Amino acid sequence: MTEQQNTATAPLAGTPPEPAGDPAALAVPAVPVDPAVPPVPPVKKDRRVLRAVLRWTATVVVFAAVGASTAYGITGMERTDVPGLATETDGRWTYPEITRPPLPAGSPEPFAEENPASLHHADLRELLLPAPKGATADKELSGRDGWLATKDFLAAYEQQEDRDDLGQLLTDHALRHVAARGWTTPDGTRTRIYLLQFESGQVADVLQQDHLTNYDSPTYALRGAEQTHTDEGFPTDAEVAEVRHYAYTEAKPYGAEQVRQAYLVSGDVLGLVVQARKGGAAAVPFQQTVILQSQLLG
Repeated sequence: MTEQQNTATAPLAGTPPEPAGDPAALAVPAVPVDPAVPPVPPVKKDRRVLRAVLRWTATVVVFAAVGASTAYGITGMERTDVPGLATETDGRWTYPEITRPPLPAGSPEPFAEENPASLHHADLRELLLPAPKGATADKELSGRDGWLATKDFLAAYEQQEDRDDLGQLLTDHALRHVAARGWTTPDGTRTRIYLLQFESGQVADVLQQDHLTNYDSPTYALRGAEQTHTDEGFPTDAEVAEVRHYAYTEAKPYGAEQVRQAYLVSGDVLGLVVQARKGGAAAVPFQQTVILQSQLLG
């Protein structure tokens, strides 16, 4: 199977505003963001682009229409606006400024009416969440020119039989390519993020619903995570528009390390976020990572 590369995207124009709560913050022209206002769901029809920045305190996005730029970005709300993720000392990681990559000229957004296949036209590699500050990059996930070989993605699964079955499914569903990123934070938490792109959102939906996830556990066990169940502690208020997530956590007693994982579905892209740590993987940075990655895809 030949893995294709996306067309490089143009640089963003303009200067992004700082997030609410920063003393040096600049107001977004014509669209003030009030952190106390609940998130506004995205407008599917004729949605324009908001060019904004997301700091590490962000959890839920607010989309607004402004200007005619082809770039589209993320803005965030205060930490206290999301139940379960509200304290200043909850173990959150510090991420760099995050912006969505611009779309190629003339390309519609993933969930626009003129894009019935729900395709992400932005470079898939640019839709990967960057590593938080202080983390060490996992170079094994860099791949070639940013594209990971399918066999290297399949190596995340425990059983050879599962790797064979899933590999055939990816071939049958015409996997286009895989982008991945990983890092290790100073506390020893290892994070891996995989984004798989298909020919349409319908194809990605079928693969997820029929083959990857079940009600209480994923279909295929990751390495070191055979006894995995639905993560009941994942905050239900942290949904991101146009992105479905299926979060699981390894049940006690687990082995030397605990593994948390979440499958994401957003149009033609399937995502997998994995975190593992000796002695137990903390819930808050896992939730934060899943939410931020979802925001980039939504």
